[in-house]
Amino acid sequence: MNQKIATIVCGNSGIDYLKHPYKIDVFRSVLFVDEEEFEDYIDITADAFYKRLLLNPNTNVKTSQTSTGDMLEVYKRLESEGFTDAIVVTISSYLSGTFQNAVLAAGMVDSLKVHVFDSKAVVYPEAKMALTAAKMAEEGYSVEEILEKLAHIRDNLRIYFSVDTLKYLVKNGRLSVASGFLGGLLKLKPLLWINPDGKIESIEKIRTSKKALERVKEKFFEEVKDIDFEPFVIYTTDISLAEDIAKEIMEKYPHIKEVPMQPLTPVVGAHAGPGAYALGYIKK
Repeated sequence: MNQKIATIVCGNSGIDYLKHPYKIDVFRSVLFVDEEEFEDYIDITADAFYKRLLLNPNTNVKTSQTSTGDMLEVYKRLESEGFTDAIVVTISSYLSGTFQNAVLAAGMVDSLKVHVFDSKAVVYPEAKMALTAAKMAEEGYSVEEILEKLAHIRDNLRIYFSVDTLKYLVKNGRLSVASGFLGGLLKLKPLLWINPDGKIESIEKIRTSKKALERVKEKFFEEVKDIDFEPFVIYTTDISLAEDIAKEIMEKYPHIKEVPMQPLTPVVGAHAGPGAYALGYIKK
């Protein structure tokens, strides 16, 4: 029997901010800003969200992942549309319960085979996995071939980032703080990364934002010097910073004609805070 494969990705991928020709369903999280409720991207965009946080740094922000009920509705619709399989790409299972909810909902459908894939990442690499899955499905590749390609992307990516303040990551429990690191923690601008397991870890303590940026770039350029890679830049409040970094990459690597730049969608930004940025690459 021929496979008819659908692609789903969670909104944490920021796929809404990328232009593409594919039909990809998006599992969207909910954002609570003070007492107001917003569906990520639909009701509030990155730009509006960060402006709000900058105007009032004491804004109370919480997030809630897509419910299993909402996921099940999407699965059932795809089933009724004749899809045999759905590939669901999620944010790292260490950073959200989205993966677990997608697996739970998958157990409630009859004929649709749901393949939930833990990207062990977030933002652009996660979006890239979904775009790759949709393209390969359109070209007639099997589920097994697509999942193999997604695993290759997952195992060959790096995301380095810095935040203007650690208060959001610490408050929301997304940063596992090593003992002895907590002293003066909130004043630091450490170099962070998402490790191969999909956890956020601190690599180095850094005192100023400027030094943190330089260190993020140093780390990036050290690692890509001898490989074929696809770069990406993620920003929150400062698109000109992202443009400068993209320009620097293209100047050092003239064969790279475009560097994907993506704003950090509000639900992820709620954990990183305004002033955060990331630089990373996928090894081809």
